[in-house]
Amino acid sequence: MLVGLDKIFLTLSTAEFIIGMSGNVFVGLVNCSEWIKNQKISFVDFILTCLALSRITQLLVSLWQSFVMTLSPPFYSTWKSAKLITLLWRITNHWTTWFTTCLSIFYLLKIAHFSHSFFLWLKWRTNRVVLAILVLSLPFLLFDFLVLESLNDFFLNVYVMDESNLTLHINDSKTLYIKTLILLSFSYTIPIVLSLTSLVLLFLSLVRHIRNLQLNFMGSRDPSTQAHKGAIKMVMSFLLLFTVHFFSIQLTNWMLLIFWNNKFTKFIMLAIYVFPSGHSLILILGNSKLRQTALKVLRHLKSTLKREKTILILYRCYAAIYNGIL
Repeated sequence: MLVGLDKIFLTLSTAEFIIGMSGNVFVGLVNCSEWIKNQKISFVDFILTCLALSRITQLLVSLWQSFVMTLSPPFYSTWKSAKLITLLWRITNHWTTWFTTCLSIFYLLKIAHFSHSFFLWLKWRTNRVVLAILVLSLPFLLFDFLVLESLNDFFLNVYVMDESNLTLHINDSKTLYIKTLILLSFSYTIPIVLSLTSLVLLFLSLVRHIRNLQLNFMGSRDPSTQAHKGAIKMVMSFLLLFTVHFFSIQLTNWMLLIFWNNKFTKFIMLAIYVFPSGHSLILILGNSKLRQTALKVLRHLKSTLKREKTILILYRCYAAIYNGIL
């Protein structure tokens, strides 16, 4: 039997899940349909599709975690589920973070203008550079997987097998778990640094570009300027949402281990949905193709609702006339 707070938590989790799934499924369907239709896909659309798929999986894992925590099955099965959820969530969060980082680097190499030979060398090999970054992220994923696997096994054995000095072992294992999670969080410093570097370089490129336009007595609303501003907004939104996401993860891990029996600690998890849900909507608004397709869908839904409303009114009028005749 769910109490009031549990119902509110599940309702909010489900609502955020639906919002996130709507945006990410929309991105995936639009790009996949274009891929099937044209028999090819651009590299940026490929990144967006992979990002949408990873976020769909991440949202499913997060919703599963919310239900497992709320429904409270027997402790052993709960911990087995928590172990699997932790590993799956870490994998999906890894790919979500790195695909978004690759998107930031792609914007930088495609839009920014610098005359340095090394930057030009990277710019001419944009696709290969992005793929190389994804490959280089695999050791971090393997490290996370191995550490979490060994630590989860240790934590499970402490709870299930040791009966003699249970309290001391639980406290020690909690401390070790928190320290390990903090250590694992440093693996996200690299994507943050790469995205922050992309943001700074895009801004410097924009400043230089506007200065050149002013020297040549040209307006500052040319396509290159707008592309710079759009890319900067995308990277800034990623950094802002990921900062909220990162600190909510750390706070959630700490609160759930120290105050696991407090019903209010679960509500901190709701902040974790902000990144996969909110950023997908920002990507739709920032991408011209996705934005135009979304507007078409909204117009179609609006016209469909109007048509159904008209049919309903006509039906009621017909029913009233029919009843009046009888």
